[in-house]
Amino acid sequence: MSNSLITLKDVSLSLQGNAGQVDILRNISLTIEKGESVGLIGPSGSGKSSLLMLLGGLERASGGQLSIAGRDIRGMNEDQLARFRRDTMGIVFQSFHLIPTMTALENVATPLELAGKRDAFDLARAALDQVGLGHRVTHYPSQMSGGEQQRVALARAVVARPSILLADEPTGNLDGTNGAAIMDLLFSLQEEYGATLVLVTHDPTLAGRCARSIRLVDGEIAHEAAA
Repeated sequence: MSNSLITLKDVSLSLQGNAGQVDILRNISLTIEKGESVGLIGPSGSGKSSLLMLLGGLERASGGQLSIAGRDIRGMNEDQLARFRRDTMGIVFQSFHLIPTMTALENVATPLELAGKRDAFDLARAALDQVGLGHRVTHYPSQMSGGEQQRVALARAVVARPSILLADEPTGNLDGTNGAAIMDLLFSLQEEYGATLVLVTHDPTLAGRCARSIRLVDGEIAHEAAA
């Protein structure tokens, strides 16, 4: 029985720009197994963040086949995609995307509340404890450092125990010390939950911490390497 969780076959992404059609991704074929960690690397504009957005259903493929957790997400409407993301994925961005008018606890609890979890705040508090922010539950994003805000974002991403973690340059807005701490935490949580991790990074060293790294150039897979 296959352990494939993510399967792409000849996937393309084209967008209309001022100068006409721009081909962002071309004929991407890729399989990612359950529990695997994959680093996506490549120069700026190579398509690595766009590929992550396709996996998260935040961009729609122009062509090809895209299956995630046994579901064809190309056939889903926006509401179906939102529910699928909520139930299957945790996403961490370079910009923390916290709601500024909510406390750390409320930010982490929000996806659970939307899913109808009665114990949302208890689970959110446990997730904040897990990332070392149990003492910051009542603080707002503006009262926290960048590293703390990213920890809150990470707690929000993992609080529902997703089978897939997507991370887009999660250390891009952090200094070296905080960035290293966030990455240690991300890999630790991925291993603890047995989640599949897809990490976009410009840093080959970070990509090398994944089980496999994939280099994109001009919207195509140029090289794959196991750790």
